[in-house]
Amino acid sequence: MTGGDGLYADGSFVQHTRVAYSGTYGQVLLDGLGRLFALLAGSPWEITDPARRNVLESVEHAYAPLIHDGLVMDCVNGRAISRGYLRDDDQHIMRGDHYHGQALIAAITLLAGGASEEERRRWYGRVKGWIERDTVTPVLTAPQFGIADLSRLHTAAASSVPAAPEPTGHRLFPAMDRAVHRRPAFTAALSMAGDRIAHYECGNGENPRGWHTGSGMLSWWPAGRGARSDQYTDWYWPTVDWYRLPGTTVSTRRLPDRAGGEWGAPRPDVRWVGGATDGEYAAVGQHLKGLGSTLEARKSWFFLADAVVCLGAGIRCADGVPVETVVDNRNLGEGGAQTFVRGPGWAHLEDHGGWLLPRGGALRILREDRTGAWSDINTTSTDERRTRRWQTLWLDHGIDPADAAYVYVLMPGAGRREVAARAADRHWLRVLANDARRQAVAVPSLGVTAVNFWAAGTAGGLSAAGGASVLVRRRGRSATLWISEPPRTGAPLEIVWDRPVRSVVHADETVEVLAAHRRLRLRVTPGMACATHQCEVALG
Repeated sequence: MTGGDGLYADGSFVQHTRVAYSGTYGQVLLDGLGRLFALLAGSPWEITDPARRNVLESVEHAYAPLIHDGLVMDCVNGRAISRGYLRDDDQHIMRGDHYHGQALIAAITLLAGGASEEERRRWYGRVKGWIERDTVTPVLTAPQFGIADLSRLHTAAASSVPAAPEPTGHRLFPAMDRAVHRRPAFTAALSMAGDRIAHYECGNGENPRGWHTGSGMLSWWPAGRGARSDQYTDWYWPTVDWYRLPGTTVSTRRLPDRAGGEWGAPRPDVRWVGGATDGEYAAVGQHLKGLGSTLEARKSWFFLADAVVCLGAGIRCADGVPVETVVDNRNLGEGGAQTFVRGPGWAHLEDHGGWLLPRGGALRILREDRTGAWSDINTTSTDERRTRRWQTLWLDHGIDPADAAYVYVLMPGAGRREVAARAADRHWLRVLANDARRQAVAVPSLGVTAVNFWAAGTAGGLSAAGGASVLVRRRGRSATLWISEPPRTGAPLEIVWDRPVRSVVHADETVEVLAAHRRLRLRVTPGMACATHQCEVALG
């Protein structure tokens, strides 16, 4: 697909025209096609169309990157995040991220019957890993499954294929404004919105308060068996403060239920949403415009080895209310007593991770108990009410900020001493720029320089002739530039790196080398898909 509903080349799955929906509607598609392939196999109507490969390849390209330890990330579950317990559910099954993830896993085992032997082995390895690591709601006894699904799942679990661990790496899904970052210590998912993808979806009495789920919501899970893998399953959505979703920048102006309209109607009129990645690290940005608000901001996330560097700039609003950036909001469970400590320029939450404020700033902190019912956010759900404890951290930009900014670093899964040591290391991070024209960082120990250019400009020795995202990775005497054009104009884009270059080792067909001596000068023909383009050089 290049527009509208369906599966895109970058692995995105969009439904209702403007909603990222790999987890629920995407699961229905995969399950339905799997059953169709199985039903018609060996008959005169067997599906032999070459496009069948697109479905099989989507398992690892489109779906698996969004499954974590048996759950599917809520950033691709649309309005289904609000379902919880349904009133007519005699079995009282929690329909959360693990429920949706397990349905997707079952669809993969069904489709495996029509895959090649090599594909089936790879898929079984992934399925075994998910089954072993899902300690929240065990897959092999999940009450949602019938005999046939359970049989296929048990077959995969009992196979001789070794269980596959969660992979590391970064995946950008530009067509649905989503990103997933996987490291040994954590997994994170970023949810954004633009003129292609809605702020949120509501409808059928579901998810009326998902207003800010596309305002840069950054969800994350620390590694380890049971290590808060129920963070977003355990009554998260009925009890969370919907104005304080993690990672978001929001106006605190009160919004009515279903603000902006239903079925993916509310979209900001912005184009610059996306980023560049080498498959391991990434620079991602969002030009944010608030829903039902005058709020505007530029937000960047630089996804690295053990941290996510978060920058915001050009934050302005005239709603007459405070504007906040929510550094984080963690669900501590029922009566959670995890220790929270602060040090100079850092904070740490036991069993979760830590945060740095390398440029200072008054970090606001709140620990509170919040009570809610699924029926508060879904008319078909039960009225049972429960209480969960929350640890909230935020930066207050004041009432009607004119040009506010922030810098903070998220270290998911890090220990207290690790966080304190990183805060004391003044050389680890260099913030090269943070304004409404460009946001840039350098991490010398990783050989990383990354810039999001909101407009033509210069930062960190890099120049762009227009809106662009650039990631530079240096390794010894070589370096690779990864470039994208999130505004998606499709017009040729010139990039200059003010660094002596001995030779060009490789350049994508979309990258023309204009000069490569005292400095590197490139012309990129970006296309319209916000794809990442590569140029590798030997340094002078």
